[in-house]
Amino acid sequence: MTKKTALIGSAAVVLAAIALAPTTVRNSSAESIARHRVERGRYLVSTSACHDCHTPWIMGAEGPEPDMSRALSGHPQDIVLTPAPELGDGPWGMVASATNTAFAGPWGVSFTANLTPDENTGIGVWTEDIFVNTIRSGRHWGAARPILPPMPWQVYRQMTDDDLKSIYAYLRTIQPHQNRVPEPVPPTPGAGVAAG
Repeated sequence: MTKKTALIGSAAVVLAAIALAPTTVRNSSAESIARHRVERGRYLVSTSACHDCHTPWIMGAEGPEPDMSRALSGHPQDIVLTPAPELGDGPWGMVASATNTAFAGPWGVSFTANLTPDENTGIGVWTEDIFVNTIRSGRHWGAARPILPPMPWQVYRQMTDDDLKSIYAYLRTIQPHQNRVPEPVPPTPGAGVAAG
């Protein structure tokens, strides 16, 4: 190999390295941002009480606790509830199922949604915009029926766009669960608490 050929070869390697460096740095930076967003979402989900209602409860050694094998899968489709008790005019305003995934009150009966990325029964087909708009508007799919109590969407809508996008990013990474949650049951006219 001549000095000229070696020089040209070395120059080509240097130019290729320079050309690739910005892409590599951008990709590395984008991956780092994506990882940070998912970790931020995991933190927000675990500290914002999402598991308290969207993960079915079971009886553990120290009392009721979320069943993490069904994390964020919503009200179990295989549990058919009996009618909710009448609360009348007393101080009680709502009742909850033993799984803490179904709630009855003046609004009727509401069931917690499947937040897993299952495409048929969860939010797997939702875009980031649909998710953010759902929380901001308090409407399912960002435009459909109202989100019912006790979901505190009025509180969560105060989160920043980055927080909501981080939660969405994290939810895309969790185990999908095929679990079709029932539709809400409207209130029974004249009843203190609707039957479900």
